[in-house]
Amino acid sequence: MEGKQGASLYISVKEKLHDLIKSGKYALGDKLPTESELGQEYEVSRTTIRLALQQLEFEGHIQRIQGKGTFVSKPKIRESITPNLRTFVEQMKDLGLSSHSQVLELVVIPADSTLAETLHVEEKDPVVKLVRLRVADREPLQYVTSYLPWRVAPGLVNDDCSGSLFDLLRSKYEVNIYRSVESIEPVLTEEAISRLLGVPAGSPAFALESLTYNDKEQPIEYSYGIVRGDRFKFTMERFVK
Repeated sequence: MEGKQGASLYISVKEKLHDLIKSGKYALGDKLPTESELGQEYEVSRTTIRLALQQLEFEGHIQRIQGKGTFVSKPKIRESITPNLRTFVEQMKDLGLSSHSQVLELVVIPADSTLAETLHVEEKDPVVKLVRLRVADREPLQYVTSYLPWRVAPGLVNDDCSGSLFDLLRSKYEVNIYRSVESIEPVLTEEAISRLLGVPAGSPAFALESLTYNDKEQPIEYSYGIVRGDRFKFTMERFVK
């Protein structure tokens, strides 16, 4: 096998390992053989095995834990980057997952200078702060902090915010949600958030920042969330003109 081109060689090994995972030969949570053992089995170098495992890890099929080995993991949740604004609840429902949000904090605070500028309110104006842990099939996936001008939803601190926040804003407060500007950035998890998400401190994650507007182009929510990198994969579809 080593006579083949290096790139096609590690891809071939990766596909064979992936087939074994799909077939159940290696089940969820199973520990894979060591790099040395896999190299002997497929008659390739450890470098080739390492590249194949790196690709499998990137695709979310395995997880490598330093000092313990390589284990079969759950497939990553694919979240498409599209022009359509969709809630977490809707996204998880499409994937066949039941979801809810665990409310960690729901209070009214005075806007600092940054929030005032972002939400187009006066400094020290009342702002609702909502901190949630988003869960799907009992697995914590996202830690999200949202800020809303109090005037947008005056009674929000007394509401049940364990479901879709946007659905609640639409149905109870007649907020016409129009658009959202979002950004995604790779980060490493801090210790406190890591405990809530059930991952080791310093784990790869995505920081999602968004500012949502109503149909009058008024900011109605600013949010900052940490999304588990081991469970999510963002995809984008593009077309050639």
